[in-house]
Amino acid sequence: MRITGLAIVPPPSAADLPKVTPELLASVLARYSRSNDGIGAILDKVDIANPDASIDRILKFVDYGHASIGGLTGGLAIALDDISMWLAYKLFDLAQMADGQESSTRYITMDPTNLPTPEEIGIPEDLAPRWAALMAKSFAAYQSEYARLDDLGSAEPDRVRVPENAKPAVVNRIRKNYALDRARYFIPLATRTNVGLVQTSRMWANTVKHLDSLPHPEAHSAAKLIRDELIKQSPRLMRHSFAEESYKAQVTQELATSFKLGLDRLSTAPLADEVWVNVDRSAPPWLAEEQSMGEALKPRGNRYGYQGTATRRMRVGFAWNNMAVAELRDLNRHRTGHRYTPMIQAGFYLPEEIKHADHQALLDEQAALTRELMERGSEAYVYSLLLGAQTPFEHSTHADKFIYEAELRTGMGAHFRYAEHLSAVLHEFFEQVPEAREWVVEGTAEPE
Repeated sequence: MRITGLAIVPPPSAADLPKVTPELLASVLARYSRSNDGIGAILDKVDIANPDASIDRILKFVDYGHASIGGLTGGLAIALDDISMWLAYKLFDLAQMADGQESSTRYITMDPTNLPTPEEIGIPEDLAPRWAALMAKSFAAYQSEYARLDDLGSAEPDRVRVPENAKPAVVNRIRKNYALDRARYFIPLATRTNVGLVQTSRMWANTVKHLDSLPHPEAHSAAKLIRDELIKQSPRLMRHSFAEESYKAQVTQELATSFKLGLDRLSTAPLADEVWVNVDRSAPPWLAEEQSMGEALKPRGNRYGYQGTATRRMRVGFAWNNMAVAELRDLNRHRTGHRYTPMIQAGFYLPEEIKHADHQALLDEQAALTRELMERGSEAYVYSLLLGAQTPFEHSTHADKFIYEAELRTGMGAHFRYAEHLSAVLHEFFEQVPEAREWVVEGTAEPE
């Protein structure tokens, strides 16, 4: 057995390793699959000084599919500054194999100066003044409620859960987070944020192709920017990143569904919590599950521990009728399985500390604009939504991933609304899989 390291240019500290571009790495490993010579022999034939010629020579050797080698390019990192929160959500939705981070709402500017222009996001020209005025009112409501709740948390310290013996700086941070986490439902989904993603060329090509197939101008702009950047590192593979008919057909059908459901269910009234959980334990008769739930879960030291086949083979689907976009943006980042939402406003969530009636005029105005955009068949309706808009959200995965998500989102430091949502589906899961109750740790979302 021999191991040879391959370092993508520029390696941080790998002077003794062959230095290859992402596409050369992919082509070398593709050739490796059609050879018994070993990686060293293949590298000896590569002209590092002229990687393009080496890539072309290798790829002409046999017809390698672009998808089969695109995944061999290693992690290609892209950062997108000043995109809307909607586009950030959509990137995580499409790039299901990516690792990534988005700027927290706790650190971005919360006022109308941090919005794209109506032209950038396709707001109809005659509705642009109305949209801009609504966004300004929404930010004003956020700022007003944030200030009120920050003062309330200081005046009534028992209102905010603070760890025992916490230092003054920690207490101050937790109280401010208490205010932000409850006022954030007024934040426009159009607010600008920043996103960084790392994935292979193959997955980037799929992501960019999907972005380019969406009707949103912002998505097209992002697709071009990403493609132009990645062409520098992976030119041959990124030529497969343009809009494609099957993608556009599905996008069109999903958007039509969103318009129909959105117009039927549009409301500013808060929706009561409902959850749906479906557990499928079926298995082929010649591979029946023989491991108990205790054997699958007991050896774990924490939620990151490896689980057994009893949970890894169990399919779980779970959904909420009323996931506020504020929570959707984070729960959507759990990469495994498939997630789906029509991204509509079937209700509007505000925590108990904020009185719905105090802001009814704003919510009515926002709902009226959303209706107008949807009736026109404008994809820009998503930019009229606020983070309190409640939409159905479904996630299908396996039990081991579901258990990890439930423990994480009810655990220490979890947002209070995440904890409510995940606690509800976890209890329904226990109804269907009662033997898991002893081994799954439901947290109390205590502050860190």
